[in-house]
Amino acid sequence: MITIHHLLVSQSERVIWLMEELGLPYELKSYPRDPQTRLAHPVFRELHPIGAAPVIQDGAVTMAESLAIFSYILDLHGEGKLRVAPGAPGYADYVYWFHYANAGLMPQMMMQMALQRMAGPAGPASAMMQERFERHLKMIEARLAAAPWLAGETFTAADILLHFPFGTMRSFAPLDISAYPATRAWLARISARPAYRKAMKLAGHTHDPADPATVL
Repeated sequence: MITIHHLLVSQSERVIWLMEELGLPYELKSYPRDPQTRLAHPVFRELHPIGAAPVIQDGAVTMAESLAIFSYILDLHGEGKLRVAPGAPGYADYVYWFHYANAGLMPQMMMQMALQRMAGPAGPASAMMQERFERHLKMIEARLAAAPWLAGETFTAADILLHFPFGTMRSFAPLDISAYPATRAWLARISARPAYRKAMKLAGHTHDPADPATVL
């Protein structure tokens, strides 16, 4: 059985959600952040050299990194669920959006947040970074205006991965999507999924983390 080592207010909630969507059994071990620094619990350094969540254990295998964990679980236990088969309609979209959250949007959000803290929100570099970030949001909006889910007509693991920047990540990087109705509608569809609601409760949320009124 897979053990999920879950850091509260972190990406590891996505792994819980993935397992709930797949209907797979797992053991959940949750750990708080340091209340002063908000850094990961020390146990993560014992689990993996990087010392960050998420981390899973599956027998003799210990694995970190969201995309690696998702690929591992889907390949070994997914039975073709939550993905698009090579050559099937939407396959290219699935591959792109599966990697995009961690490789595209989240790094952009973190860079923007760091730059604003160092240079202030009014500097020219901050303005350039904001314009670049808005390109990301407009691209996502255009995709979700054209299809209900990132890979097309079917909900996939790509939707799970991209949700985090619009939900819990707002605790670190505030995000205003009031001008993006298709993105908001996508979040509403996700919020209605039973597996999502159960996973967020297990992850330690008392409210939907993508709700703009939620204070994380």
